[in-house]
Amino acid sequence: MGTTNPKVIMDETAVQRALTRIAHEIVERNEGTDDLAIVGIVTRGDLLARHLVERVRGVEGVEVPLGSLDISFYRDDFDTHFAPEVHATNIPWDVDGRRIVLVDDILYTGRTIRAALDAIMDMGRPKSIELAVLVDRGHRELPISPDFVGKNVPSSKGENVRLYMTEVDGRTSVEISELAPGARIGSAPLGGE
Repeated sequence: MGTTNPKVIMDETAVQRALTRIAHEIVERNEGTDDLAIVGIVTRGDLLARHLVERVRGVEGVEVPLGSLDISFYRDDFDTHFAPEVHATNIPWDVDGRRIVLVDDILYTGRTIRAALDAIMDMGRPKSIELAVLVDRGHRELPISPDFVGKNVPSSKGENVRLYMTEVDGRTSVEISELAPGARIGSAPLGGE
């Protein structure tokens, strides 16, 4: 299992409200949607990105380009994962000159975001990159700070914070739990535990 006694810190309603607020903040900060694109980090950041694109469409009546980014081979801990799960990157538009909002589920050390920045910069030169996360749990190891946050969740290094999404897990919630002895922090496996 890896974790014990999970506690729901955001239910589905709280997650949906946070996504709606973040979408409004993205449109406001960017003064509209010109040159805007939203890119989600797989496996749950891309699901959140899809929800944000839908909400931006509802606010502005515009279909913002959507992309998904697999950072498996950009991670600095690649050599410690013998068989990383590889997903497809799907960014079917030119990143040059775009204002990209990068989306992830849980911000922790900042290493995933660093890898994502490397991957995007290998594709071209965006005008800007902003970061939207559903949960910021602290404990940064790199100077990475989100521009849009659904919820700040103070946590200890002995806890795991995970997002579950209806599309892949059958429920939507953010849960925090103690790590079981010998377990490591990570995303929820697809389809739950």
